[in-house]
Amino acid sequence: MQNFDTLVGLVSQYSPSGQERGAVEWLVARMKSLGYDDAFIDEAGNAVGVMGKGARQVVLLGHIDTVAGEIKVEQVGNLLYGRGAVDAKGALACFVDAVAQVGAKDGWQFVVIGAVEEERNSEGARFVATRYKPDFAIIGEPNQWDRVALGYKGSAWANVTVKRGQAHTASGEVTAAEAAVEVWLKIKAYVDSFNADKQKVFDKLLLTLRGMESDSNDFEQWARLKVGVRLPVDVSPEDWYARLNDIISDSHLKGDCHLTVEPTGFAIPAWGCEKNTKLVRSFLSGIRSQGGEPRFVYKTGTADLNIVAPVWKCPAVVYGPGDSALDHTPNEHINLDDYQKAVNVLAAALLKLME
Repeated sequence: MQNFDTLVGLVSQYSPSGQERGAVEWLVARMKSLGYDDAFIDEAGNAVGVMGKGARQVVLLGHIDTVAGEIKVEQVGNLLYGRGAVDAKGALACFVDAVAQVGAKDGWQFVVIGAVEEERNSEGARFVATRYKPDFAIIGEPNQWDRVALGYKGSAWANVTVKRGQAHTASGEVTAAEAAVEVWLKIKAYVDSFNADKQKVFDKLLLTLRGMESDSNDFEQWARLKVGVRLPVDVSPEDWYARLNDIISDSHLKGDCHLTVEPTGFAIPAWGCEKNTKLVRSFLSGIRSQGGEPRFVYKTGTADLNIVAPVWKCPAVVYGPGDSALDHTPNEHINLDDYQKAVNVLAAALLKLME
């Protein structure tokens, strides 16, 4: 029998990053009502539900926060509209309902976590990374009910700044802004060269110029590039920053230009999951049980997978219903039929995993 109370209730709790408390309290109460052995709010503010007391542990980690921008929660036909319906309360609600459907099993423990702050700095995931040591991990993100994601790219951000002494505009000398454009073209040329023999997007560097600004005073002029990159598995953030510094060192700009690279924000390495695991095979079986043809996907964004997988070092996958093309959009909605299929897939996968 279809029941969307968990999904509708959770989506109805508006919870942009930093304002998750109401949604967390609601989800804890919901898990208690569904018969979880324990449900509580941890020190980081995450919602945690525990089913079973066995030695073998499966952690199902979703995020309860969303981007800002409230959307009226309403059902139109079999579509549920609302902020977070796709990213990523659909996956989190799916986790809650599937574990409730499976129930407690001898020798096993399921831990469902609704993590806070994923859309900012993944504070919730960073907290649980050092608190658990699961045998298997399932991360909640939208990839459609019949797909399993096995990798997310890393990310790194930096300010590249060019400074030089002030000069008369009639001098013909390169300005800081012109020098910054030249540096950007050199960075882009390196990335194009790196990507030339890469066939898959997941293996490429994905470069973006997120902004550029320049200014001057009586004695100095400067220009700043805000450079972002999505990283493949074989390029760490440290590798990227070192390469940026090499490019700057080799730029040989005219005039008295001085260049610096300043990493900003949180750099996150890419992560690829092992495909040949019992966890993956269990999901393939679960998808087929609902009439689906399983597919693997590798994503160009980052997720809490990138935070916890390098620490836990256990078999992991990313799973959840919804079309990720609707993430962060004003038209965000989830297909309720697909949601129910995802719940059934996950329940079947967990049962298969325990065989």
